[in-house]
This record gives sequence, structure tokens and C-alpha cells, in this order.
Amino acid sequence: MKIIWLGHGSFRIETGDKVLLIDPWLTGNPVLPEDRHDEAVQGGTHLILTHAHFDHVADMLPLARKLKIPAVGQYDLMGYWAEHEHIQTIGFNKGGTVDFGGVTLSMVPASHSSSFGTPDGPKVAGTEVGYMLRAEGHTVYISGDTDIMADMDWMGDYYKPDIGILSAGGHFTMDMKGAAYAAKRYFNFKTVIPCHYGTFPILEQSAEALKAGLPGVDVIEPQLLQAIEL
Repeated sequence: MKIIWLGHGSFRIETGDKVLLIDPWLTGNPVLPEDRHDEAVQGGTHLILTHAHFDHVADMLPLARKLKIPAVGQYDLMGYWAEHEHIQTIGFNKGGTVDFGGVTLSMVPASHSSSFGTPDGPKVAGTEVGYMLRAEGHTVYISGDTDIMADMDWMGDYYKPDIGILSAGGHFTMDMKGAAYAAKRYFNFKTVIPCHYGTFPILEQSAEALKAGLPGVDVIEPQLLQAIEL
């Protein structure tokens, strides 16, 4: 399995013959140069969405059309897109699991919000979620944008993820200390990969507090388009 950071909260996960693009934010992403956009999404087989904020959803529809691959996410928005935007979708909901053929994705709760702006004001697009990805003997918890929440207790116990991709930039999500607390209290990760930090000045710029809070855990700060092989 290769986990490749595309900047901010966006990832490319390569496993077997599948290439999962998690919240792929290209347009306006200050971390990802425009001349590397094609490289970031090349060969994508599925687009996975955690929620509808611009820095996660902006490129979902263009990529679904360009790559001719399904958008995967909460039923409410996927159903709307299938009917009105005429793209391929796979819609499901919290507690559900979809099988991509050797790779399964289970939808779990998050604690955030999920809306987008319109001329008539903000519109709600379902609710925010995270995922448990099972492949190659690993279970990867993709937190999406979230704060610490009590649901992490049963999620850690039930799914037993060994890898955590955790939002940890603060202000909009849990910060590095919070992510360390959640990881230590609710999970038994072997590897933690922080994200959603360093993109803007308002966010945390360093993962040192996360590393300090998780002795014995391999905390890997992702580097742009460099594969973390697990």
C-alpha cells in the first residue's frame, strides 16, 4: 500500500489495482503546484469524499467527468449528483461498507460540518464523515475533518485500525495535541500521518506536538507526492 499526500487533507492511496483519491483538492490548493495536478490524479479509480467544504469538494465533479470514475460518499449528496450532475456515484451512509474488489471502505462518524456556499446562502450537503479502509492486511482510519469525539471509542475497538490519517491542524479540526490525545486514548495505531495543517497561517505548522504525545508510534509527516509505503 502506498499513501501519497496531495497537500492539505488530500491523499492518493494506491493498493492493488485501485487508486483512491481522498478529497482531492487541486484548484487553489497552495501546496500542490498546478503542473503536478495530472500526476496527482493519474490512474485514479475512485473519488472518496468526506464532506462538502470547498477544500475537499472543489474538484470532485471535474475529476469524475475527466477520469470517468465514480464519486464515493454519503448517500444524500451522491444521489443528488447522480441525478443532476450525471456522474457515476456510489452513495452509502454511516455504518455501511462498500467493496471495490479486495478493498473495502466503511463509513464512520466525524464531528465537523458539511456545507457549501450558494447565491442564496449556505446549503447543507449531508453530514461530515470519516472512513475505515481495509486493504492488504491493514485498516486505515481516515478521520476527515473532525474534533475528538466519544465515537472514537467504539470505532477504535470495533475496527482496530493500525494506521491513522488524522486531521490535526487546529482551528477547524482537532489540533496536534488533540489528535495525540485521541490516538492514545481511543486507538492503537502503529503509524499516524497528520494532515490538514501547514496549508494556511491559521493552521498549525508543525507536527512536533503530535510526535511528542505519541511515544512509540511512528508519526510520519507526509511530503508532497512522496509515497509512504506500508
